[in-house]
This record gives sequence, C-alpha cells and structure tokens, in this order.
Amino acid sequence: MSGGVLKADAHLERVGGDQPERPVVDVAVGVLLRPDGAFLLTSRPEGKVYAGYWEFPGGKLEAGESVEQALARELHEELGIEVPGAGVARWREQLVDYPHALVRLHFCRVTRWQGELQMREGQRFSWQRLPVQVSPILPGALPVLDWLAQEQAD
Repeated sequence: MSGGVLKADAHLERVGGDQPERPVVDVAVGVLLRPDGAFLLTSRPEGKVYAGYWEFPGGKLEAGESVEQALARELHEELGIEVPGAGVARWREQLVDYPHALVRLHFCRVTRWQGELQMREGQRFSWQRLPVQVSPILPGALPVLDWLAQEQAD
C-alpha cells in the first residue's frame, strides 16, 4: 500500500527546485512493535536535517541492498540491535517531498529483534502509544501514526 506524495514544510523552497526529475532517495524504516502494542520512536541526532525531531529509526539503502538488508544494517548501526529476517515485514511506502530531498520511505513492521537498545548516534528513544507524547514529530512519520490509529479502530 502506498500513499500519495506528502509535501513536508510546503512553504520552504526545495533543493533542486520542484522539478519532477529530482532524484528519489530510498530509505528503509523500522516500526518496532512490542507485544504490548508500544512502538519505538527515536530523536534525530544533532547535525542532521530536522535534528531533535522524533521519527521511526532507519536509513538510506546502499547500492545493491534490499529494504530488509538496509533496515537490518541501519538498526544495528543506530540502535545496536540484530534483526532476523523473519522479524521484518514490509508494510507500506510513502513518498515524502522534504525541502532537502525527495524520499521514498519503505516502512517495515519489526516484531522481533535481539539485544538491548543502544543509542549509538547520541539520539534519544521513547516507547510510545497513541496519542504520542513526544514532539515534534518528523513529517514522514505522521502517516504511520495515522495508519496505526486506523488499525486500532478496526
């Protein structure tokens, strides 16, 4: 399932302009879900675009990587956890037009992992439920909160 294009901070100028040929950056994103229904949000580290905003963890795909491989690598690099392939299920995609980049977010549900969380980039973490109690939320994470709310309502 995919949503339309989400234009983040629409009032700001786009790097490279509003041209349709802007390159798309593919990003694997993990929605870590505990059995009790809580999900993990992490803060963006200092020095990164949108520093301090809360998001679901993940990162860019490298050449030749699948979404699952990139997600496992990123979660290990950022959080120090190991994610077995069986613990990851592709869920939804969302194209987000940020001022700095056009990003295709590949959201995956992560229900199994090994190891304790380590914030290896100096970020913070918080296990949350709806409605979330942290802010600000990164624009690309907002659709996930809506999807989770829809599932709870069903």
